[in-house]
Amino acid sequence: MADEQTPDASAAPPPSGGEAASPTEKPAAPAPKSAAPKPAAAAHAAPPKPPAVMVTTPWESDITQLLKDRFGGDITEFSTYLGQNFLVAKPDAAIPILETLKLELDFDYLVDLTAVDYPKRADRFEVVYILYSFARNERMRVKIMIPDGCSPATAVTVHLGANWLEREVFDMFGIQFAGHPDMRRILLPEEWQGYPLRKEYGILQQDERWVQENLGIESGQ
Repeated sequence: MADEQTPDASAAPPPSGGEAASPTEKPAAPAPKSAAPKPAAAAHAAPPKPPAVMVTTPWESDITQLLKDRFGGDITEFSTYLGQNFLVAKPDAAIPILETLKLELDFDYLVDLTAVDYPKRADRFEVVYILYSFARNERMRVKIMIPDGCSPATAVTVHLGANWLEREVFDMFGIQFAGHPDMRRILLPEEWQGYPLRKEYGILQQDERWVQENLGIESGQ
């Protein structure tokens, strides 16, 4: 009687297609899963946030009381922002206020004098005087709003240190101070065109003509 042949248990069955798979052929990788659709809201960029609002609180002290009594409506605001006291005055009142603060309230140090450009405002520039009192160990600011082309009175008559500070404001913003003893640029060459801290003056803008003529290069960047 002939022996029955049993199939080799280690042999894999042929694929259902009827064709035996090559022993070296790797099985096909599974198809990648499709990414989940993004929600409709993510397809559109979020609208820009509005600019932060400067939240102030009223400032009241012996200083504000004296200035209210002395200048009345020439001072339109006494406020505090993040612990910093400031007042807003009409331009013609700035120098008398600085003088009163120096002689009667001990704010005898002009720390800085600067400006801010708000091109969409009718009174485009905000001129800021930063004062300090050694006797009081206290700091405050005096602000005035002026239109483009306005020349506020110089503060050199009250604080000699305003000389170079006002020249820097002129150099960067083009604001001239009436009565200044030497109203000319202090950082840039006299023949430089434009005022770099005005908002329309681009961050990479420069006076290419001056750079080419004086430095012999195409660009100062």
